[in-house]
Amino acid sequence: MLKSTFAPIFSAFPVNPRTAKPPSKAIFEVFASTAATVRQNVAPNNPTSVIAPYQFPPTSAYIHLPFCRRRCHYCDFTIVALGSSSNQTDDDPRIMNYIQLLCREIDATKVGTATNPPLETVFFGGGTPSLVPPRFVSSILETLRLKFGLSLDAEISMEIDPGTFDAKKMKEMLDLGVNRVSLGVQAFQEELLKACGRAHGLKEVYEAIEIVKSCGVENWSMDLISSLPHQTTEMWEESLRLTIEEQPTHVSVYDLQVEQGTKFGLLYTPGEFPLPSETQSADFYRMASRTLSDAGYTHYEISSYCKSGFECKHNFTYWKNKPFYGFGLGSASYVGGLRFTRPKMMKEYMGYVENLENGLVGFHENNHVDAKDIAMDVVMLSLRTARGLDLKHFAEAYGDSLVLSLCKAYNPYVESGHVVCLDEQRRAITADEFNTLVVKQDKIPANLTYLRLSDPDGFLLSNEMISLAFRIIAP
Repeated sequence: MLKSTFAPIFSAFPVNPRTAKPPSKAIFEVFASTAATVRQNVAPNNPTSVIAPYQFPPTSAYIHLPFCRRRCHYCDFTIVALGSSSNQTDDDPRIMNYIQLLCREIDATKVGTATNPPLETVFFGGGTPSLVPPRFVSSILETLRLKFGLSLDAEISMEIDPGTFDAKKMKEMLDLGVNRVSLGVQAFQEELLKACGRAHGLKEVYEAIEIVKSCGVENWSMDLISSLPHQTTEMWEESLRLTIEEQPTHVSVYDLQVEQGTKFGLLYTPGEFPLPSETQSADFYRMASRTLSDAGYTHYEISSYCKSGFECKHNFTYWKNKPFYGFGLGSASYVGGLRFTRPKMMKEYMGYVENLENGLVGFHENNHVDAKDIAMDVVMLSLRTARGLDLKHFAEAYGDSLVLSLCKAYNPYVESGHVVCLDEQRRAITADEFNTLVVKQDKIPANLTYLRLSDPDGFLLSNEMISLAFRIIAP
């Protein structure tokens, strides 16, 4: 139950691609294994009258910087290991050559029209982007600015790891326009950091936090991983408490995913000691939800918590199923309703960029967009958020009958408290009222506006709820 709950919903989606599985793939494995089944007859009520988010030009870009000092024991992301002592990277030809290739890719990317809006969010993920010298980050941002434009108030995020930056580098990144950072702490126990193969220890964690604070970074996030080998309830409670004491404005909590081909995949079997059981993992999740909520953090997405006003704008691009560009090794784009992933091997990626420059590849080679695929994407992504699925907008695009079928299928989970239905003012509709409004009706009641999963128990069943929606959309 729980392990797959956090599997990133997009095998290629770039959301925090650095911690355990959830960072960037948590929303994504479900797509990779199931999207092909969503291809039958969901037709929009009137496709010409409803403009879906995917039809707009992208205003977000994910930049993959794959360099790490070494591969962590849980990591199966696309990375380039530079070596454990590789903090001095100013003249590393591997980084220099990659940045040049990346900028060539950006330059060669076709845009829909000459009036495309500027980028509103840029996310540097990896890998460990904080290993990359600021002058290379500057080159990337300038290339993006010349190609697409950058909003004056654009959110520019960067993943950073303890021990890979100092105050000088942090200030240089801020001067370039980076205004949000995500610090990969993962745990506050030395033994757990070592067991994960992290290249930093607890000393570097506190040094990194001090640098972030002393440089005046207001918008900063901290990443934690639960369900690690030998992790106890007391350890997890301590990590949450120490995180709250440091007062980040955002916290991401990921459940460990044991992947084949990783060191953990060779050593451990999910659900067996020394990994926590499924019940223990669920308890870790409930503890995080309760502890962080009590400390004033809003649980706005399955793995994400924030202080008021500090939601990650870039990640909302994914949750709202809006289009985005992805650049770099193994990254993904979502343009015109179609998803496209770049090669994960450097040689093949180089060939891809050359073909792009020669006009041999592009985003719109196949312009067929399956309405069922889009409908499933919307349901899947919406149910990961506290806002939930907007039933009225969904009905406008895909029909009242589909919404009514979804509501009837979720009725038992409304009764059990795993699904919550809300009216326009986001007031909860009781299970009895929902049953009366939906089960005995042939159309959507006017006061039924949102459908969301409860926190935390509904979120723990997110994959089951998504699978149920699949069966309704593609019977």
